Amino acid sequence: MTINCNGTLIDLSQPKVMGIVNVTPNSFYDGGKHTEINAIIRQIDKMLTEGASIIDIGAYSSKPSAEFVSEQEEANRLKMVVKAVMDTFPTIVLSVDTFRASVAKSAVDQGVAMINDISAGCLDERMLQTVAELKVPYIMMHMRGTPQTMQTLTQYDDVVKEMVYYFSERIQKARSYGISDLIIDPGFGFAKTLTQNYEVLSKLEVFKHLELPILAGVSRKSMIYNVLETTPQDALNGTSVIHTIALQKGATILRVHDVKEAVECIQLVSQLP
Repeated sequence: MTINCNGTLIDLSQPKVMGIVNVTPNSFYDGGKHTEINAIIRQIDKMLTEGASIIDIGAYSSKPSAEFVSEQEEANRLKMVVKAVMDTFPTIVLSVDTFRASVAKSAVDQGVAMINDISAGCLDERMLQTVAELKVPYIMMHMRGTPQTMQTLTQYDDVVKEMVYYFSERIQKARSYGISDLIIDPGFGFAKTLTQNYEVLSKLEVFKHLELPILAGVSRKSMIYNVLETTPQDALNGTSVIHTIALQKGATILRVHDVKEAVECIQLVSQLP
């Protein structure tokens, strides 16, 4: 349960928080908030101060039906941001959220310590080989299709069983390339209905049998605000409830917009005998 991030060992026997910074104009919650370098630096400084162990930067919105962004545009959005962040916080553990091998390589060449891939290597056949060569931890998420098509691909005979099979296959393939530090992400909201999201949450402990750290990315998502009949902006309390459940069922990383509240969830759940 320890991952090596550019020589920094992160012990996941105690859950950690990954702060989300989207440098896109159209993300579902914080789109457009962090497109100016000084605003990004301020947000990251706040997250680190509040207890984030990892910062995850994304330059391609993966919300349902998100607009396609070219590889070059994604790389351009990231290039200046990653350099500024690494210059300001030289010891930061930085992750980049991308499914493209060329973007991953460019980011790691700049000092990024982890790759977070929504497709587990299925959208770019070069990704697994690239990550293996870069020797960085790799987050593999469950999804079907692309962000543009995933919500039409929600037919499962048994969603959890099929996800376990998917991860088993992707893990085996990643290991065949020599990737050692793997993390799995069930992909809440990706090619899953609201009911399926809660089925996955209720059975999250099943994925512990894969013997890898589990990342839960539920922060302010529609599985929360649609049930509560509210908006992403008003879904913080609901997010904390779902984080608490995820932690009790084995999540080891919480990927969040609100670091302070997620750290408090971890502190309180850790008091349980």
